[in-house]
Amino acid sequence: MSVLQMTSLNLTRMSRNCATGSNNTIISLYAAIRNFSATPVLADKHECQVLVVGGGAGGCAVAAKLSRKLGPDKVIIVEPADKHYYQPMFTLIGGGMKRLEQSFKPMASVLPKDVKWLQEKAEQFDPKNNTVITSGNNNIKYDLLLIAIGLQLNYDKIPGLVEALAIPNGKVCSIYSPKYVENTLECLRRTENGNAVFTFPASPVKCPGAPQKIMYISEHYFRKLNKRGNINVIYNTALPVLFGVKHYADALWPIVKKRNVTVNTRTNLVEVKPAMDMAIFENLDKPNEKFEQQYSMLHVVPPMSAPDQLAQCKDLVNEAGFVDVNKSTMQHVKYKNVFAIGDCSGSPNSKTAASAAAQSPVVYRNMIAALEGEELKATYDGYASCPLVTGYRSCILAEFDYDLNPLETFPVAQNKERYSMFVLKKSLMPALYWNMMLKGYWNGPAMMRKIMSMFKFGKN
Repeated sequence: MSVLQMTSLNLTRMSRNCATGSNNTIISLYAAIRNFSATPVLADKHECQVLVVGGGAGGCAVAAKLSRKLGPDKVIIVEPADKHYYQPMFTLIGGGMKRLEQSFKPMASVLPKDVKWLQEKAEQFDPKNNTVITSGNNNIKYDLLLIAIGLQLNYDKIPGLVEALAIPNGKVCSIYSPKYVENTLECLRRTENGNAVFTFPASPVKCPGAPQKIMYISEHYFRKLNKRGNINVIYNTALPVLFGVKHYADALWPIVKKRNVTVNTRTNLVEVKPAMDMAIFENLDKPNEKFEQQYSMLHVVPPMSAPDQLAQCKDLVNEAGFVDVNKSTMQHVKYKNVFAIGDCSGSPNSKTAASAAAQSPVVYRNMIAALEGEELKATYDGYASCPLVTGYRSCILAEFDYDLNPLETFPVAQNKERYSMFVLKKSLMPALYWNMMLKGYWNGPAMMRKIMSMFKFGKN
């Protein structure tokens, strides 16, 4: 039977299954149709003008821009997932303000229609020969490469953590994975007393504000249910500060003090003992000094790293395993036909979706310039945004640049808790993401900031 006949048969079978109303089947059918229309027969070798590895926020945004400029079938995207998640929503899901099904769409529905999608994982990078080999043994040759592969969650690096997360009705949770995020609300409901412990790991982290966002939301949840008096809220962070930007850290310290939250800096989770409800932490300032902490609830942020397949290509990455790029142009320091965007990049910005949005026009313009043999003129200033949700009706909108200086959009003091910023985070940002950013039309708030600056006569 030919590949074409087999594909047709599988589509027919899935169409019958769709009659049962299975969401998973519908998503699989959607992906199969999208794949079939884009790549009816997958050969061993492919050639393209631009190869995008990764179908996350940055990969989708730049691929959309490139496909409009270059035309159909000039861009290939390599992405194994069948769902695209809006990950900034996970903190709200953990607090019961959103549902998991609101956070994702079929990958086939968000990828640009004029690109060719290989639903496989990139296994080997060979920048010397301008090729990438996929998990399906496809060899892809490119003129330009955009690496947008994101971060890898290493739950298994903490002994006992995976076991603890798998316990039904357990006490350990994590908002960082769709596999575990829904259990966070269940943990909140089950916690009646004792220590509610929240962690920040000694590693790079996507959305570094999220570990304390879920802590603030949880503390507010306990107060709403009149059980806060019986629960100690503890935030153990490997960082030496509460937040990396002093302008906002100075605003957050009074909040944690007012809410009686214990903050331990330079404190890193190294082991979980679920049978004893015990967490083991190390003091990063005193080597070999460890201590135990009993928990009634433990929210864990896993250590993170660049994906193994990327880190193994030493020609592409820096010492930390991230793509070694010029932080202004996002072009690789050695291979001039390689660019990176988002969390996998070695640029020293905070790893957020807002960063990828601000990087996307820079990466796009510089990739087009590289294709045309012109000088790279677009530059990225390190812009990042972190809406620090501090409860069920409040948020501090942190915006800053490479130098950790505030780079704020609105003509009000953004280092204050505001309901307006909470509405922006909860209701407006998801729509902006799905309808504008992934389609390549949202480049961050730089233009809006210029307009708003006319009204910044005095913040209060």
